Amino acid sequence: MRICDEIEARLQTAFDPRQLEVEDDSESHRGHSGWREGGETHFSVRIRAEAFAEMSRLQRHRAVHAALGPQLVERIHALALDIDA
Repeated sequence: MRICDEIEARLQTAFDPRQLEVEDDSESHRGHSGWREGGETHFSVRIRAEAFAEMSRLQRHRAVHAALGPQLVERIHALALDIDA
C-alpha cells in the first residue's frame, strides 16, 4: 500500500472527517534533504473533523501523529498539516 493511501485510511478511521485531502508533495522537494527516488517522502494533509473542535493546535497535531502511528511517521520526511474542526 502506498504511504499516501495509508495516511488517508488511518485518518479516515480515527477521525471520520467531513473533508480529507492527502497530497504527495515529494516531487517538489527533489534534491532536498529527505527526498528519495520514488517519492513518498513529503506530504500535505488537509483535514476537517468534529473530533478537533475542542482541541488546541498542538493537541490536533499530536492526535494526527498518534493516529498515523510511529511506524508510519518514521517513513515520512515531512508532513504539513492543515487541521480544523
